[in-house]
Amino acid sequence: MRRVMASAPVEEAPAPAGEPRTERPKLRTEFAFELPRGYVDDEGKVHHSGVMRLATARDELIPLRDDRVRENSAFLTVVLLARVVTRIGDITDVHAGIIENLFASDLAFLQDMYRRVNSEGHTRAGVACPECGHSFVVDVAGGRLGES
Repeated sequence: MRRVMASAPVEEAPAPAGEPRTERPKLRTEFAFELPRGYVDDEGKVHHSGVMRLATARDELIPLRDDRVRENSAFLTVVLLARVVTRIGDITDVHAGIIENLFASDLAFLQDMYRRVNSEGHTRAGVACPECGHSFVVDVAGGRLGES
């Protein structure tokens, strides 16, 4: 027998006197990217743009049961990225075969992006000009030059 308990709606605590109430920003779950080199499909078409979604706990657990990962732990990256990359160019059925055929620089890019969006929650990185030393922030997810 299950017991069901009803409760009243939970209200947010009021903001302290004199402080404006701030709303939490909307959770961003998808991140667009531009591959440095691009995925070349079977017809020779190069796909550069894509989308990665936030990973769930399930996304990180299921690959651990994959036989390919059990045989070679380096394959974990391929299986995990195949779960969270939802589109590369026109391709919406992204699977391990596509990820393992990316150029090494594109795979490294996606690994870094995965770490940034799932650990840090954004795709921005602080960089410095190698000539003048001026520091600034760039969005490593890509985009076209001049876009913000």
